[in-house]
Amino acid sequence: MALIVFLTGTPGVGKSTVVRRVAESLKLDGTKVGGMTSGDLRSGSARIGFEIRDLSTDEAGVLAHVDRATGPRIGKYRVNDEDLDRIGAGAILSGIKDADLIVIDEVGPMELTSRRFKEAVRAALACRKPILGTVHRNAQDPLVSEIKSAPRIEVIEVTYQNREDLPGTLVERFKAARR
Repeated sequence: MALIVFLTGTPGVGKSTVVRRVAESLKLDGTKVGGMTSGDLRSGSARIGFEIRDLSTDEAGVLAHVDRATGPRIGKYRVNDEDLDRIGAGAILSGIKDADLIVIDEVGPMELTSRRFKEAVRAALACRKPILGTVHRNAQDPLVSEIKSAPRIEVIEVTYQNREDLPGTLVERFKAARR
């Protein structure tokens, strides 16, 4: 059974940072890492949106932005369906085919507006490959409920107390699971 771990926690606690550190460390160790990450887009100190990035190709796009005129609205942002489907879902589907580890950062309200993204996550969960992801703490969606309640998926809460040690612990667990 492949190791599947999803991180959750309060906004800004460092879930994505933990995922990026684990992915970078495993890449250096020869693991082929695929999937996608998301991160802030900033103008000075103000967050103006979110980026989405394919870990295999390093292609980046806009997940959501304050200046978008169209797309589903989540808070003050509008989701960029095109980049979410093409880069986000596309990176997960490519990871299923080509990667040793699939990264899904994050399954949250913005990403859940896309049927294609949800289908890609479900396909990844069914593919029997190791997965490291993040899941929004309060998102309400059947997919989030599936992730949080599936016995084969471990959900770990990232806290200010464990976020520094978690990357090393997870790297060792994913390495051990490969053996």
